[in-house]
Amino acid sequence: MPTIARLPDLLISQIAAGEVVERPASVLKELLENSLDADSTAIQVHLEEGGIKLIRITDDGCGIARDELALALTRHATSKITTLDDLERVATLGFRGEALASVASVARLTLTSRERGSTHAWKLRGESGAEPEPAALMAGTVVEMRDLYYNTPARRKFLKSESTEFAHCADAVRRLALTRPDVAVSLSHNGRSLFQLAPSDRRRRIEDILGSEFAAAARAVYAEAGPISLGGLAIDPTRAGEAKDGQYVFVNGRFVRDKVIAHALREAYRDVLHGARQPAVCLFLNIDPALIDVNVHPAKTEVRFRDSRAVHQFVFHSLQRTLAAPVQADTAAALIAREASTSDTLPPPRYDTYTRQPGLGVAEPAAAAYLAFARAAQNIAPAGHRAGSEAPRFSTAFPVDRSPQENTRNVPATAADDTAPPFGYALAQLHGIYILAQNTRGLILVDMHAAHERILYEKLKTAFDQRQVATQNLLIPAIFSADPLDIAAIEEHADALHQLGFDIALLGPNQLGVRAVPALLQSGDPAALARSLIADLREHGITQLATARRNELLATMACHGAVRARRQLTLPEMNALLRQMEETERAGQCNHGRPTWTELSMDQLDKLFLRGQ
Repeated sequence: MPTIARLPDLLISQIAAGEVVERPASVLKELLENSLDADSTAIQVHLEEGGIKLIRITDDGCGIARDELALALTRHATSKITTLDDLERVATLGFRGEALASVASVARLTLTSRERGSTHAWKLRGESGAEPEPAALMAGTVVEMRDLYYNTPARRKFLKSESTEFAHCADAVRRLALTRPDVAVSLSHNGRSLFQLAPSDRRRRIEDILGSEFAAAARAVYAEAGPISLGGLAIDPTRAGEAKDGQYVFVNGRFVRDKVIAHALREAYRDVLHGARQPAVCLFLNIDPALIDVNVHPAKTEVRFRDSRAVHQFVFHSLQRTLAAPVQADTAAALIAREASTSDTLPPPRYDTYTRQPGLGVAEPAAAAYLAFARAAQNIAPAGHRAGSEAPRFSTAFPVDRSPQENTRNVPATAADDTAPPFGYALAQLHGIYILAQNTRGLILVDMHAAHERILYEKLKTAFDQRQVATQNLLIPAIFSADPLDIAAIEEHADALHQLGFDIALLGPNQLGVRAVPALLQSGDPAALARSLIADLREHGITQLATARRNELLATMACHGAVRARRQLTLPEMNALLRQMEETERAGQCNHGRPTWTELSMDQLDKLFLRGQ
């Protein structure tokens, strides 16, 4: 049997490098994190051959003392943690002290640094036994890595093409640049400059990296509860695409791929995305470091939350409220123009709040922070169920009854009319499908069926949750044929059907009659509504119906009950529909994720007709 022996130090480092140094982008990420932790205000990145031949990072940070250069290249040597308490509340991006040693074991590494206050810089090569030598450097640190995997050719074979490796490196730089808009960042490849980002605010940095189109098509997100906050941008559902790589989520400034947060994102967008579209977001979650564990993955791309359910609920409800905001709850011009916010900047990040750096304060004790967090998360109410809100009021017919003055008003909205509602006033109906309305900005086009479908769906959800589904008895029952399985489903779920506002009775051996329907859906076809409902009951049941499946059922009911295309509406009816849209959550999308309205501003109309050109 082989004897147990201690591995050589070089082999130990190379094994560790296998966990940390997956590709050039892995090296780049680790070195950039060191530069940011060193309080740098400017970072320059130079790459050659996708980072395989050369990665050079120059920063103006605090630098490294001469006597600590060799120690910096030693495994498990770090200035960022000293005790177990530090490990349990990591407030820096790096902390393990393995990166430089791992890189030096699989590449040619040179470290040049000048500590603040020092008379000159020192350089140290990564070879064993090397000594520091004087060097020329104004300030900060230069880390140069050459020939990745030169001494482990088997690993080098697994690298992809130069263009692929560079794409991964560029993505790593963008991610780190997103977290620190106050730091200037530049990137060049093979002598060609790719971008130079000056210090800026959060919004400008997001626009610079993710594009102005994303920023213009996104909504601002900001929520805070105890020791946790969430800020950033989330794409408007009607502007979402099908790409799956547009989600940037940062926890305390660290880019992560977290299943808990990813699931919260999917749930928040479940009701409002069309087809296979994916939500694009750039979100910054900031939380007391004592409530998370960042030491669960070698590359630090995963974290573990002390109360993952509370984090999930916080992220879910924060996004849900943002996406559900009615038009009148926001600045009308901002929402109609699809702007992310009325301000030029986003709320500042808070991940420094819990660091132990001088002047930044110290977080409250972990136990107290955890209790505050749990209480705050429990008090987050779902969208549409705000504490103290009135019980929903329903109409018995489409549209909702309004005052005679409001229903009959058809005054064109002008730019100077400050009292005009966000969607303005109806002008006409186009082909029995679209409503044309004029607001202070220009022309609004509304898909009346899609808009009414969302209105009914939201009201049905609220009524069902509050057990206040009003019913409308039919003067003459709607009779239709049914097979034995349909009849059995009706008898089995009679109580649940009553909760949904339906009264369906057996009128003959093979006949069912609808005697009452939800008041919200009375304008729909009772028999068609009943058939759709019975089909869902037979397949899924309803007594133990999960929320997602329940919402699908209510969405189907709303679709059948919504005003149909080709139905001619009067101007008062059209205006009433517009007013309901302004009060309804998620009114920008129907139950299937299609847009319910769009806007053409006067500037866009002028361009169409070349006015002023």
